[in-house]
Amino acid sequence: MFNNLGGLTDMMRNMGKIRENIEKATEALGQLVVEAESGGGSVRVKANGKLEILSIRIDPKLMGENDLDLVEDLVTAAVNQALNKAKEAAAQSMSSIAGGLPIPGLNSLFGSPGGGS
Repeated sequence: MFNNLGGLTDMMRNMGKIRENIEKATEALGQLVVEAESGGGSVRVKANGKLEILSIRIDPKLMGENDLDLVEDLVTAAVNQALNKAKEAAAQSMSSIAGGLPIPGLNSLFGSPGGGS
């Protein structure tokens, strides 16, 4: 019953350092950039670790085809891929900073690695 008390005591003692590391990691998430594409690269989306879309690039040739439904579908697919990649990278980054300690709400904040949110 009391086998894990030492670990809990250590964690409580180091809570300030853990919090500081998490704050630094959260700031660094803004610097983490991932890119995803759809339509064979005709639509490219960049997102950061804070799950913000940084840019969307659409090949001008695609726009010349006048198929708005296709363009919308490709943009949606690329945005979703970019956000999933950003979630995975952010979750891995935060997990490594926390030293493998279970941080309440971490998985719900970034989704579980592998794209499940």
